[in-house]
Amino acid sequence: MNVPEHTPLRVGVRVPPCDRADRVLETVRRAEELGFDDVWFPDSQLLWRDVFTTLAVAALGTERIGLGTAVTNLATRHPAVVASAARSVAELAPGRFTLGLGVGNSSVGPVGLRQTRSAELRTGLSMLRALLDGEEWDFDGRAVSRLRDPRPEVPLHLAASGPRNLRLAGEIADGVILLSGVSPRTLRSATARVREGAEAAGRQAGELPLTVSAFCAVTDDIEAEARLLKPICASIAQNGGAPFLALAGIDVDVPASVEGVYPDLVHAEDWPAAVDICSAWISDEAAVRFAEEFCLLGTAEHITERLRALGSAGVTGVFLQHVGSYDPPTELIEAVGSHVLPALSVPLLAKAGNR
Repeated sequence: MNVPEHTPLRVGVRVPPCDRADRVLETVRRAEELGFDDVWFPDSQLLWRDVFTTLAVAALGTERIGLGTAVTNLATRHPAVVASAARSVAELAPGRFTLGLGVGNSSVGPVGLRQTRSAELRTGLSMLRALLDGEEWDFDGRAVSRLRDPRPEVPLHLAASGPRNLRLAGEIADGVILLSGVSPRTLRSATARVREGAEAAGRQAGELPLTVSAFCAVTDDIEAEARLLKPICASIAQNGGAPFLALAGIDVDVPASVEGVYPDLVHAEDWPAAVDICSAWISDEAAVRFAEEFCLLGTAEHITERLRALGSAGVTGVFLQHVGSYDPPTELIEAVGSHVLPALSVPLLAKAGNR
């Protein structure tokens, strides 16, 4: 999937609503000050503060930076409720808000619900689009209603990793959040599925924004940082991603249930313990391989070049994640904002001319 060469890559950062909204705002303001394009907030009602409350405070406390959910869901939140919340944030940050949606993951598991299936996502996104556009919606023949003061400009981006939802995103979403990391092999596979969905719906695949989620650390010690990623790698294998890992030469077999980790591998409260537990299936060598293929670990110069490569491959945006769910990504924001973003903004021609 190609985009015009002059389109700049948007670089965002994932900020969990792990503290009072006014304190989270300080992190968002620092990201804006350092030149990040976007801040993305995850939504999980038992792990963090309410995402839309945090978004409202961030909207009122910033001027330029894009704001988005990465991601909310249509299981713990009814689509009509999501439409109202999205409208409310968009009013406070005109042209800056993106509604990212997914299957639920850490929102649904802790309360005994299942992840949203593709057919339900299709219906939910259709309902959201209609309500945000100001159209009436027939709620199963029991009521026909519409949203007052709609905001049709709110883009709906669907997070996807499996082929069915990737095709669905290409077919009906306004953009796609790719959960395959930065591995060229898995990106090619994922974007091909998005293209199939777009073409089946008669859409121009190249016009769809593609945002890639990637764990990132600016470091000279890749081995040490890679070891911290073992629970992430194990979770991907545990949730049907083993074939993607195998494409990168990572063969792991993680049991469906892992004892001693709460609430799950990706959001473990005791991260060092989760790393130790996952070492039973993820070797140090496999962790380094995972870091090299799927993540952005290394020097600022190395990460800058990897980001340039993503832009050349048709990716329109990334949002960077740090390891940890219950603290802000302060070090990541400072390192990337101080050393990567300034280098990324220098055109390649100008860079070559200075050599």
